[in-house]
Amino acid sequence: MKNFRPLLLLFITLGVIASSPAYSQVHCNLLQSNNAVAATHSYNAGYWFGVMELPFLFIAVFFAFLTAHALKGGRFGKGMRFMAWGFLVMAIGHLHMQIDHYYGFNLFKYLLGGFTGSIAWFAALILTWGLSGLGFYSIYKASKGA
Repeated sequence: MKNFRPLLLLFITLGVIASSPAYSQVHCNLLQSNNAVAATHSYNAGYWFGVMELPFLFIAVFFAFLTAHALKGGRFGKGMRFMAWGFLVMAIGHLHMQIDHYYGFNLFKYLLGGFTGSIAWFAALILTWGLSGLGFYSIYKASKGA
C-alpha cells in the first residue's frame, strides 16, 4: 500500500468508463460534432460550464473519500467522511440535473410522479446540506479541541 497512486487509479477508472460502449457516443449529442450543435453552443458559456462541472465534481468526491480514508477515523476523519458523503449526494444530484437538462429525463418524476418526485429532490438537497454541515461542524469541534 506504500506505492498507492490515487491519481493514476482515477485516470484509469475514467478511461475505462469513457471507452466502454455503454458510455460512448450512443445517443449523446454532447460528443457528436456537427455544425448545428457547434453553432448552437459555441458561445453559450452556461452549456460548457454544465458539461465541465461533472468531471470536477466527481474528482472532488474521489479525493474527499481518499482524504477521509487517510485521516483514519478520529474527529477529523469523521467530519471528512460526512462531507464526502454529502459531496457524493450533491454530485449525483448534479448528474441528474444535467441529464434532465440535456435529455429531458427526470428520474424522480419518472419513478415517483411530479409531486413526490419534487419532495424526494428536496430531501436529497436537505441530505446534502445536512451531511456537509455535520462534517464541517465535526471538523470545527475537532479543531477547537472540544
